[in-house]
Amino acid sequence: MSYETDDEKVEAIKTWWKENGVAIVMGIAIGLGAIVGWRYWGDYRDSVAGQGSAVFDQVLSNAATGQTEAVVTQARMLSDEFASTPYAALGALVEAKALYESGQAESAMTALTGVIAAAPDPALARIAALRLARIQVAEGRLDEAAKTVADHDTSPEFAGDFAAVRGDIAAARGDTVAARAAYEQAIAEGTGFSQLIRLKLDNLPAAG
Repeated sequence: MSYETDDEKVEAIKTWWKENGVAIVMGIAIGLGAIVGWRYWGDYRDSVAGQGSAVFDQVLSNAATGQTEAVVTQARMLSDEFASTPYAALGALVEAKALYESGQAESAMTALTGVIAAAPDPALARIAALRLARIQVAEGRLDEAAKTVADHDTSPEFAGDFAAVRGDIAAARGDTVAARAAYEQAIAEGTGFSQLIRLKLDNLPAAG
């Protein structure tokens, strides 16, 4: 459509604005609101992560000095108030270690089970499963330990560590052949406890 004069153009613009202006303003407002909201959410998320980090530092500090009750209290705070951050799972891992070292094996296993169920990262869940299985072996719950390993030995990055636990289970059951095979697999796959695994392997009774 063409217009003969500037006045006709102005009138056409006025008419178009009257019909579409509100929608445009609303669209701009919504767009700006989304940008502001996203920035606010980013700032809020960073703030929450920072607070969670500070509480986690306290958990580590109290664990280092053997203050188990304080560790448990602050780990629960992380779980309640910072569940959206990785610090909740990390705090629970530290809590479980402190509980076990203070003789509270059952509570430690409960804490690790919680991490497995709620960890935001599969790697954290596998770390918790490894620790749970080791405690189960130490407590003589060999069938439970074997199930834990079977359920969570699903990543090549942790294959060596889970093989080491299978070796411990077999050794506890007196199955020297299976223990030797599992320990050798652990060393071959790679584990952070290779020297300890070699020692366990060397101390196994000779096949006979």
